[in-house]
Amino acid sequence: MTARFEGSDSYVATEDLTVAVNAAVTLERPLLVKGEPGTGKTELARQVARSLGLPILEWHIKSTTRAQQGLYEYDAVSRLRDSQLGDERVNDVRNYIRKGKLWQAFEAPSKSVLLIDEIDKADIEFPNDLLQELDRMEFFVYETGETVRAATRPIVIITSNNEKELPDAFLRRCFFHYIRFPEMETMKRIVEVHFPGIKGQLLTTALTQFYEIRDQQGLKKKPSTSEVLDWLKLLLAEDLSPEDLKRDGASALPKLHGALLKNEQDVALFERLAFMARRQR
Repeated sequence: MTARFEGSDSYVATEDLTVAVNAAVTLERPLLVKGEPGTGKTELARQVARSLGLPILEWHIKSTTRAQQGLYEYDAVSRLRDSQLGDERVNDVRNYIRKGKLWQAFEAPSKSVLLIDEIDKADIEFPNDLLQELDRMEFFVYETGETVRAATRPIVIITSNNEKELPDAFLRRCFFHYIRFPEMETMKRIVEVHFPGIKGQLLTTALTQFYEIRDQQGLKKKPSTSEVLDWLKLLLAEDLSPEDLKRDGASALPKLHGALLKNEQDVALFERLAFMARRQR
């Protein structure tokens, strides 16, 4: 595959991220992407597909998701019911097999992108249960006696919010990249993609305040990239100026803080800071 991922007009990719994507593609290994929630891990897979002109299959993992569901599921209950009703469909077991996202990616007529999203939500054994399938790009279907092999190896992108450690055997088979939280200049580029023409002074004032909030000691949940974009959307909708964003001693909370602070402990923290500042005056 000669095409290379370089980011897109709607997704700002740092140099180290593009290197990681292209390295994983070259090595034909899954790309494991970790980072804070809201740093664009899921969107990366979509933009890789868009940039390279490939279809994408998305498998979003939940706490109840089993690895087998990514391969296929056999609906024995429906087959039993149909047999009792005399339905001729029961003569072909394939009528009761639901193909999972891996099977769909393996049988795709051309190269595709397979997103396995938030793998750390599942049981600890989930990654190990997919080792062989992702390594060999094949699996066996016991009900039909056939082996499903990938006609064309898909680009596999796996995301994790780092909620739990992943097994070493799984990590060895992946190319790893950690998306660091964007620095101010990178964040400005990201914002300008979403809000072209935003006034420089407003952007600088808002982002300065945003990073001050993120750096506050004792914060339970730091606001993410997606949350600062929501906040800026509100600021623009309210037509607020840089002067409107200034916080006085009466309140340490930012304007429209509900877009940034998502729990009562963090709101209370800033309220305490304002109270302490008033006492010191």
